[in-house]
Amino acid sequence: MTKTEKPATRPVNPRFSSGPCAKIPTFSLDKLADAPLGRSHRAAVGKAKLKAAIDGTREILGVPDDYRIGIVPASDTGAVEMAMWSLLGARPVTMVAWESFGAGWVTDAVKQL
Repeated sequence: MTKTEKPATRPVNPRFSSGPCAKIPTFSLDKLADAPLGRSHRAAVGKAKLKAAIDGTREILGVPDDYRIGIVPASDTGAVEMAMWSLLGARPVTMVAWESFGAGWVTDAVKQL
């Protein structure tokens, strides 16, 4: 077994993050104190946090009550989901699936759209 060595240099930005953006200048691990880490978005705590985010978005942006607000992953998956929900309508569509994500999208289109 080889020992993992510490990198010789550090990132130029001390707020380096594994995501696409650096952490905010005031970042502290204390900000994660109530984070439901390791929980599914389908768990009660995840659903409550999503509801709070949706309600806050509606209030801040003044979104009418009869408009739906969706929170999706900031990824290719999220982009496809938004395209499907925004573009599929009354006209027929042919969908083909090669793997599990595609099969899920076909199911969504058939059962929900």
